[in-house]
Amino acid sequence: MATTHLTPETNGVRYGLFTAGGMMLYFLLASLFGLSEQIELSFLNGVIMIIGICMAISHYKRSRHGRMPYLHGFGTGIITAGVASVAFGFFFILYAGVLNRHIMDGIRAQDLFGFDLSVTIAFLAIILQGAMTGVIISLIAMQYYKSPDHKPMTGLE
Repeated sequence: MATTHLTPETNGVRYGLFTAGGMMLYFLLASLFGLSEQIELSFLNGVIMIIGICMAISHYKRSRHGRMPYLHGFGTGIITAGVASVAFGFFFILYAGVLNRHIMDGIRAQDLFGFDLSVTIAFLAIILQGAMTGVIISLIAMQYYKSPDHKPMTGLE
């Protein structure tokens, strides 16, 4: 794909899938070492999300020769987070629903969510957490990646 035709959507989907891959790899490694039931370690998914969003915005800015509209960068970050969250959520459904059904028992035993926690509710929580985290990370990242001559709107143009 030529970088001259790169859009926030295509860039966000590409880096969203890369980010989801990193989150899946981390989850599988944590599961291999028996750490996947410790919810406290899921904060590292946030670190992976930060890296993925920043890489997506940075790549989009480089492809535009350092000139990037603010909302294009912000949209790239949001799309990256959305794609990563949905892909990781489907991976979790596959993993917890088919491959390792006992993981939900371990998460329920911590009584953070009670015994009403199902794979579907966990899927929705993954998407919601990823989307909200992605919006906040994108807002923060865009303060760094915005064009140097960016001026806020003073009125309707």
